[in-house]
Amino acid sequence: MSTEILGVVVMYLVTILLAIPLGRYIAKVYEGQKTWLDPVLAPVDKLFFRAGGIHPEKEMNWKQHLLALLTINLVWAVFSMFILMNMSWLPLNPDGNPSMSADLAFNTTISFISNTNLQHYSGETGVSYLGQLILMLFQFISAGAGMAVCAMVFNAMKERTTEKLGNFYNYFIKSCTRILLPLSIVVAILLLFNGTPMTFKGKDQFISMQGDTVNVSRGPAAAMVAIKQLGTNGGGFFGANSAQPMENPNYFTNIIENICIILIPIAMIFSLGYMLKRKRLAWVIFAVMTAGFLIYAVPSIYLEMKGNPSISHLGISQPLGSMEGKEVRFGPAASAYWGITTTVTSNGSVNAMHDSFTPLTGMFALLGMMVNDFYGGVGVGFLNFYIYMIIAVFISGLMVGRTPEFLGKKIEAKEMKIATIVALLHTFLILAFTALSSHLYAHNPTAYAAWLNNPGNHGFSEMLYEYTSSSANNGSGFEGLGDGVPFWNITCGFVMILSRYLPIIGPLAIAGILAKKKYIPESAGTLKTDTGTFGIMVFAVIAIIAALSFFPALTLGPIAEFFASK
Repeated sequence: MSTEILGVVVMYLVTILLAIPLGRYIAKVYEGQKTWLDPVLAPVDKLFFRAGGIHPEKEMNWKQHLLALLTINLVWAVFSMFILMNMSWLPLNPDGNPSMSADLAFNTTISFISNTNLQHYSGETGVSYLGQLILMLFQFISAGAGMAVCAMVFNAMKERTTEKLGNFYNYFIKSCTRILLPLSIVVAILLLFNGTPMTFKGKDQFISMQGDTVNVSRGPAAAMVAIKQLGTNGGGFFGANSAQPMENPNYFTNIIENICIILIPIAMIFSLGYMLKRKRLAWVIFAVMTAGFLIYAVPSIYLEMKGNPSISHLGISQPLGSMEGKEVRFGPAASAYWGITTTVTSNGSVNAMHDSFTPLTGMFALLGMMVNDFYGGVGVGFLNFYIYMIIAVFISGLMVGRTPEFLGKKIEAKEMKIATIVALLHTFLILAFTALSSHLYAHNPTAYAAWLNNPGNHGFSEMLYEYTSSSANNGSGFEGLGDGVPFWNITCGFVMILSRYLPIIGPLAIAGILAKKKYIPESAGTLKTDTGTFGIMVFAVIAIIAALSFFPALTLGPIAEFFASK
């Protein structure tokens, strides 16, 4: 086993070893049990509750949870638009960065409140320090909101009949203060001591080895990098994201940041097992998600270490693998592994240029976002998987001639209609908007020439990737696309809104409806959902409904490009 592959294996194993106890801790936080951080953080919670007039013991139904979520996001969206459109004259702008245009501010605001963090600007020149701090705050808010909704669904899945499903504000505040904040402090300190800047001073100058005077951007980056990774946000402080040496100085920081990408999504699976007292179910879910993850990760690592076939055809040796668009300090294996972890979740941060991946690795990155169920973002990743569990239960029940039941609750027409709409929405948004952009470019390539640096199959992949990333609330990009224009800002903004909130409303509604139904104890004829057979059924449903829907589009993009390079 090469050193590069060993590094990837260590990263993944350490992630699992940390996720299991973290999952237990998260379950304790949401269930109101005592934790070792209570003496320090309980007063912080009480401060927020008192300031907001929140009564955490007052339970809400699913509609009240949804109203609270949407209200929070609307208020912060208005605030964000004001800040981003007025940065030039507001404080904390030592480098004199300009204010954003209305369409770019709209895209950036929607991007950060929806946990997408798609960036049609470069952080060094496009945002002031005040703007960066506000966006960093949204990285806590969007991640905390997703975790709070997931906690409510966990509560609804318990074996009883009720309308009361906890308090959204209680889940939200504790997600931020008890989970995201302490982890972010630890990660930020580790990054700080390894060279990531944390300062409010402006650009610094130094003399290069060639004798040139170079201006180097800096700022309060360590804090933002920590929460961008832990909250599966992904928005970089600098334009090159975690490929930039200031954000990700060395292989050790690369390990830390890569672990953070999937740490909480995996931990949430184990917290489900603790909260429902169904650890076997949690392991089944984890096994299905891990199988899908490895199907993407293993061939991607192999392909990037093998090298680019187009370069091999020129007779050029590639002893280091495919190094186009990659940092030498990370290498192809760690870059490919990051590329998959960041796209199976809603993280979207990058330590290499995804546009330079070999064609099939680019396809696997696309599939990670298209399926959007293997680990997924903090909280919302399980919500997506929950939809496919409902569909799998329904299909399984029909196959054996029984009324479908999930955790003691009957699955009926209403729940299936909601689940089907949510499952198909993701596919519709990606393919419809990709078709629109392709149509515009094909019918007037001169007018839209600035969109694509690479026309043809790869150019199609760039447009497909942009809408896939937006719909998956991911935020990474094939950056050969000229996306900083009103068309992409506005259309991607609408895709991000729809793909963030409708897939949250659906699982919330299903969980709330099922929680109200009469609980039916399991019997000999009940479909067991904590078995390998059910896990295979869920995997098959995901493959048929999600993955195969995109095969024609992938054929026009990365698959065609792969065969062209042979």
